[in-house]
Amino acid sequence: MTSLLATLILATAAGPQGGPVGAAPALVAEGEGEESYEVATEEREATLSDVMLGHVSDSTRLEFPGFCHGGFSPECEFDLRKVFGKSLVFHLGSTVVDMTPTKHLVMLWIASLLLVILALSAARQRRLVPRGLYNFVELLVQFVRDEIAKKNIGPEDGDRFAPFLVTAFFFILVVNLFGLVPWAATATGNIGVTLALAAFTFVITQYTALKSQGLVGYLKHLTGGVHFLLWPIMIPVEVMGLFTKPFALTIRLFANMIAGHIVILSLLGLIFALGSPWVALGSVPMALGIFALELFVAFVQAYIFTMLSSLFIGQGLVHHGHEEEHGEAGEDAAHGDQLSHVAGKAPGHG
Repeated sequence: MTSLLATLILATAAGPQGGPVGAAPALVAEGEGEESYEVATEEREATLSDVMLGHVSDSTRLEFPGFCHGGFSPECEFDLRKVFGKSLVFHLGSTVVDMTPTKHLVMLWIASLLLVILALSAARQRRLVPRGLYNFVELLVQFVRDEIAKKNIGPEDGDRFAPFLVTAFFFILVVNLFGLVPWAATATGNIGVTLALAAFTFVITQYTALKSQGLVGYLKHLTGGVHFLLWPIMIPVEVMGLFTKPFALTIRLFANMIAGHIVILSLLGLIFALGSPWVALGSVPMALGIFALELFVAFVQAYIFTMLSSLFIGQGLVHHGHEEEHGEAGEDAAHGDQLSHVAGKAPGHG
């Protein structure tokens, strides 16, 4: 939050009410392309809304404190395009594919590296009586395995999917927490990142359902167990239901992570929007409260994503769960325990 406040101060110091500061953007000559536009937009100072949107949006620029602009500044920038240039920009006909690393991608790399270091450090402290970092990591791993994987997928199949669920939980948790570090960014506030995470769950869920039920059983599942005259209505609904689950995972994580940062920036921005330092007496404590709440939200969102993923995987493992939902009897003798548990926990197929 220190970096946010410093950026807001520097962005609005020369102009009251968060309005535009400095000269208007210069006109871009026709045919000069995107590079000329970027140069032109740099000639005006950022407004309050620019700072807020710039903090939560992705770009090729990394912000950090250091010595630049003739002295120490909390606003130093490093453009990744200066490193990679146009080597990762590909032209496929009229389509331009830019694969240059961005700020959120760098945050994912750093978070992944920290997660590997955390796991290796904890593994080196293994002992009969766990303590310290190993005890904390083991506690979370056991929680995901016993309370999420086994309870939602079943005691027999829970261990098969525990590695994926543990990886997803720790990765999302570390990325969420890393976004609260000054001058870092929350990569899970990027809908592309959350979509990729949800896609992993979707692929595993559909593969599990196909392998468990077989192709015929999988296609029969899409009919909903109703009369064949209703198939033209039921099959599109069921196919749509397959994609609403990863869509919910994508939007839920993305919206919750980006909302907290917007609220913090809005509260701090009130100081400059209202043009009075006395506003800080109320806005800063409230921003600190939201920041503390974000620590809790980081854990909650990692838990919710992992729990919902386990529920969706558990649904795919149930051979007759859908028929039960529509009032048809299943083979309770063979799968009674697992069916009763998963059917009681799983959400509807809509």
